[in-house]
Amino acid sequence: MPSVNALAATAALMGEPARAAMLEALFAGQALTATELAKVAGIAAPTASAHLARLVEGGLVSVHAQGRHRYHSLASEEVAAALESLGNLTLATAPVRRWPHDQVLRDARLCWDHLAGRLGVALHRALTEQGWLVPAAGGWATTSAGTAGLAALGVDVAAARTARRFACDCMDWSERRPHLAGGLGREFAVCCLARGWLHRVAPAEGAAALARRRLALTPEGARRLHAALGLRLAA
Repeated sequence: MPSVNALAATAALMGEPARAAMLEALFAGQALTATELAKVAGIAAPTASAHLARLVEGGLVSVHAQGRHRYHSLASEEVAAALESLGNLTLATAPVRRWPHDQVLRDARLCWDHLAGRLGVALHRALTEQGWLVPAAGGWATTSAGTAGLAALGVDVAAARTARRFACDCMDWSERRPHLAGGLGREFAVCCLARGWLHRVAPAEGAAALARRRLALTPEGARRLHAALGLRLAA
C-alpha cells in the first residue's frame, strides 16, 4: 500500500476537474494532442499543457512524439483500471437516475480497451451462458470449448493471457450490469474492430468526450456474432 501522501497526491491529480475531463477523454483509447484535450476540458492551450505536464510527471499519462505533434495517452492498464474503479464507485454511490447521454451511446462503445454498452453486456452474458467462460479466482477462465470457439472467431487468447487480468467483470455505467474486461475483453474488441465487425463512429464537432468511444455494429458483425454466440443485435 502506498503512503498516505502518495495516495493523496495521485487522487489530487485525478480530482482536478480539467484533468479529470482529459483523463476521461483518453479513456476512449485514442491518443490525443494537447490542443484536442484543451477543447475537451474547455480550457486554454497553455493551461492544458501545464495540466498535462503534471499528469505525465505523476505517471498517469504518457507522451509519444511524432513529427511536430505530441500525442497523449493513458500511461498504463493500471491507470485505466483505476479510472474504471472510480467510475464504478461513483455509479454505486450516486442516486439512480436516467442515463444522461445520447441513447445511441448505450448500444456499443469502448470502455478503455474493451466493449461496453448493450453489446458488451450481451457478449458477457452469451459467453457465460454458452459455457465458454466459467468462474475463476479473480474473474473468469475459458473452458476448452471457449478457447476453441474464441480462437475460431479470431480472438487471440494467448495475447489476452499476458494482461494483468485475463478476464473479469466491469460494471457497465449505462446498463448497470457487468461487461467483460481484462485481456480477453481487450482482444475481443481488437478482433471485432480488425475484422470490420465494429467500427468507430467519429464524434460530432464539440461532442462530449464519451462520444469518442462510440462504436457501430456492421451487418457482417451482427451475422458473425449471432452465428457464434447467438447474439441478436441490430446493425
